[in-house]
Amino acid sequence: MIELRPFAGLGAANHGWLDAHHHFSFANYHDPARTNWGRLRVWNDDTIAPQTGFPPHPHRDMEIVTYVRKGAITHQDNMGNAGRTVAGDVQVMSAGTGIQHAEYNLEAGETQIFQIWILPDSRGGAPDWGTRPFPKDDRAGRFVALASGQDGDGDALPIRADARVLGATVPFGETTRYEAAPGRHLYLVSTRGRIRVADGAAGGEAVEAEARDGVAITGLSSLTVTALEDAEIVLVDAA
Repeated sequence: MIELRPFAGLGAANHGWLDAHHHFSFANYHDPARTNWGRLRVWNDDTIAPQTGFPPHPHRDMEIVTYVRKGAITHQDNMGNAGRTVAGDVQVMSAGTGIQHAEYNLEAGETQIFQIWILPDSRGGAPDWGTRPFPKDDRAGRFVALASGQDGDGDALPIRADARVLGATVPFGETTRYEAAPGRHLYLVSTRGRIRVADGAAGGEAVEAEARDGVAITGLSSLTVTALEDAEIVLVDAA
């Protein structure tokens, strides 16, 4: 099954400093048909004004992956961690037994992020945070794991969930393929560029998605993504 979730139909809240769009129920937006997709609980598309951000606030028992689409995000937490993550890279926070953190846009222009929450395999554990740059050329024409709780993704930032967060850049007219294990829940968004997402089997269903549309996929052993414009894609593969 492939289901298109148009950006125009997402939940939205504009706080002035933060323009937020919610792929799943979050805060004051509730849609009983969109509370999660497997272990994927939150996918927020946030635009943060310059010199503003999320003040210190707590989390626990959640894997929180931030993919920076534009600009940069600066992290601080009560464990003494601090760091800056730039466009095309990710930061990972395992909230565990509890962490208090702040996320600021200290840049001269706006910052755009995908904030992705994944339910952990088990509750508790010491909280943790990490970020690092990823070579951008590695994901040209193929999906590369940026954060993962699966064996074999040793270069990815670790998360405590049976899930992967992957990135790919696909030039106009080219197609990339992703193989999925049985029973997985895939969720895919193009950060820029129109794409065609199709069942990897011959004659399977397909949808066309604009940038920032969500595509929910389940029951497929493989999928193909064709760039109808130069595209940058983020994919979550979760139990």
